[in-house]
Amino acid sequence: MTERRHTDLGELARRAMEEEGLAADFPAEVLREADAAAGSESAAAALARARDMRGLLWSSIDNDTSRDLDQLEYAEALPGGAARLLVAIADVDAFVPEASATDRHARLNTVSVYTPAVVFHLLPPALSTAATSLLEGRDRLALVVELVVDGDGKVSGREVYPALVRNRAKLVYEEVGAWLAGGATVPPSVARVEGLEEQVRLQAGVARALRALRREHGALELETIEAEPVIEDGRVVDLRIKTRTPAQDIIEAFMVAANTSMAEFLEERGVPSLRRVVRRPERWPRLRQLARNFGERLPGSPDSRALSSFLARRKRAAPEDYAELSLAVMKLMGAGDYLVEAPGLEQEGHFGLAVGDYTHSTAPNRRYPDLVTQRCLKAAASGSPAPYTVEELEEIAEHCNERESAARKVERRTHKAAVAMLLAGRAGETFDAAVTGVKGRGTFVRLLMPPAEGKLVEGEEGLDVGDRLRVRLLSADPERGFIDFARVS
Repeated sequence: MTERRHTDLGELARRAMEEEGLAADFPAEVLREADAAAGSESAAAALARARDMRGLLWSSIDNDTSRDLDQLEYAEALPGGAARLLVAIADVDAFVPEASATDRHARLNTVSVYTPAVVFHLLPPALSTAATSLLEGRDRLALVVELVVDGDGKVSGREVYPALVRNRAKLVYEEVGAWLAGGATVPPSVARVEGLEEQVRLQAGVARALRALRREHGALELETIEAEPVIEDGRVVDLRIKTRTPAQDIIEAFMVAANTSMAEFLEERGVPSLRRVVRRPERWPRLRQLARNFGERLPGSPDSRALSSFLARRKRAAPEDYAELSLAVMKLMGAGDYLVEAPGLEQEGHFGLAVGDYTHSTAPNRRYPDLVTQRCLKAAASGSPAPYTVEELEEIAEHCNERESAARKVERRTHKAAVAMLLAGRAGETFDAAVTGVKGRGTFVRLLMPPAEGKLVEGEEGLDVGDRLRVRLLSADPERGFIDFARVS
């Protein structure tokens, strides 16, 4: 099939949003409210309560194109090998009061939707990429999570308080990661800020301790290949492969520590809140079969420590194949859900992170549940009444689960449309692939290179997640987001 040159990825994304019941545009009332939010009474009140912490050497690490920055980091060495770790989270609640027009609209989609051609932000750009974004060189309101991390990665001394912060440097994953891995000199963005090189190295050391303890507890360290379409003049010309770097390890370690600590903080104070739960995998027998394929054994019941140990051995034995194994494990574990945690309620924890309590709190510019959690944290820290009842939180959790699923469908569809544009002229070619899903609507595979995912429409019998095979591209339809393959004997 030849490429349909009239395909507009932006328009296709908007149609996909509409078909999934997601709002692609902000109403005029929300835009007006967002424009005036910086001078609002709620923002002024938050500023009056905030500690002035602009003197600390805060920095962020994110993608080079990110403008909706949610998180800053700072670490300070303590005697005995411990460290004081501060994670500053954008104070979105100060600009988006509960039940405001902006809050009601954010609650519709519940999440920012990222497509190759356009981003559908949770909040208007006047907020998410300006007033509530922790931009470099700007004074910003934040909610600070302060932790003490000892040399073994154990966390204690949780505190939460409002603060005024200033990002000294917006760092980029790839640049910082290459430097920390020893393959590059100090990035200019680090070198130009006095003391920042030592600060980032200290953060990397704290992150290593946190990750080592998580591994002991059975946390899964998965690595998948991300392929980002490269668009020039409306045409997809390539797929940029994004690999994991040590810089991402820092941010993930601090994010997990903050989210786990905040869940425990809320539970200790008896404030009902949301939890992010990844249940014990129902497809554990298939995971056991995958292990047997490598001559390994997993126990009869789901065990995160056993699975983590198996994965670590496979990474050492065949690092070049680890991304595909990680993808198979992720698919077999399934997606997470939001549930309510309250006194008297016991919820399952996060299997992949091997923690009993985990919330989403570090991305309030991008996820509505994080904004809800932020309001709960503020109430818990100040001793104020809980902002939501259990019944209200249950309604929010159910809605967020449904809308998150819809957002994932939009992102998958638009990504496949972009990849279909790239593959449209390659019908008949054969590729190595791996099975990524077996569902009632079909069997799905992903090519090893380029990492394009599509449906296996011929020869799918007897396959399961993780199986390797050879496939032939039958067709690629950008308009419908369809990429169809046939199994090659």
